[in-house]
Amino acid sequence: MTDLVTFGETMLRLSPPQGTRLETTEEFDVRIGGAESNVAVAGASLGVDSAWLSKLPRSPLGRHVVRELRSHGVRTGVAWDDGDDARLGTYYLEHGGDPRGTNVIYDRADASVTTVAPEQLPLGVLDDTAAFHTTGITPALSEPARATTAALLERASAAGATTSFDLNYRSKLWSHAEAREALTDLFEHVDTLFVARRDAEAVLDRDGEVVEVAHGLATDHGLETVVITRGDHGALALHDGEVFEQPVYEADTLDAIGTGDAFVGGFLAQRTLGGDIDAALEWGAATASLKRTIAGDLAVVTPEEVERVIEEGAGGISR
Repeated sequence: MTDLVTFGETMLRLSPPQGTRLETTEEFDVRIGGAESNVAVAGASLGVDSAWLSKLPRSPLGRHVVRELRSHGVRTGVAWDDGDDARLGTYYLEHGGDPRGTNVIYDRADASVTTVAPEQLPLGVLDDTAAFHTTGITPALSEPARATTAALLERASAAGATTSFDLNYRSKLWSHAEAREALTDLFEHVDTLFVARRDAEAVLDRDGEVVEVAHGLATDHGLETVVITRGDHGALALHDGEVFEQPVYEADTLDAIGTGDAFVGGFLAQRTLGGDIDAALEWGAATASLKRTIAGDLAVVTPEEVERVIEEGAGGISR
């Protein structure tokens, strides 16, 4: 049995050296990044048997993604695109401090994953997995990707897997209204919802105290667990009517990209390994803090590092 299966897009990430503008750079740091594959890598790093499903171009770049993920212990189930116009999505990341800020430029239109269909993927893995995870990024890419996301959630849920979904809203992909209509239709087959506080308000139209927001989402959509992240204010989880809170663990930030995925990966790893919600929140927060010290999107950490952060940091609060 697989512990955790994820599904989604992975892109090539190209970054100029720190402090260099995209328009003047003469070199790029090359990495990969994708919300769902980031979660799979975090899970594998923490001792969870993880697999990732997607569609890639049958090209050196597509093979690069598979080689990188496998090097971190993630098994891959890939539909290969042999078309002459098959391509891998790319994003350019220009790091910048205040007041300039960090800029992300996407070049992902017509990537191979936008044509993915359920029958192209090794769906049998969903019939024998403990958990399945995907995000709101993938259904924003295209109608086929949206339909495939729905089909995989439904199949995993029917097979008895615990399904989780990270809203992960991206304004460069669709509007709040478009996302709200499409994503809430998927919640029927979701057990655990992860959502940033700002997205709960802007996308799901949920205003008010965070505990009320969590209760409202759980009640209206039949969710077993709702996890709301609040940036520097930590995370709150509602599970079976009980509220749990977790502060952040302080970190020196080298690269913040992928921090949210690291949180989800740490949380799901601990839940898959049998931990309760308190422990899962601690693992999520500790994995996220460690990720901030690592260049690239991937949380390449160890369970021992996570436990050390938890032991030396502030504990969670349950009530």
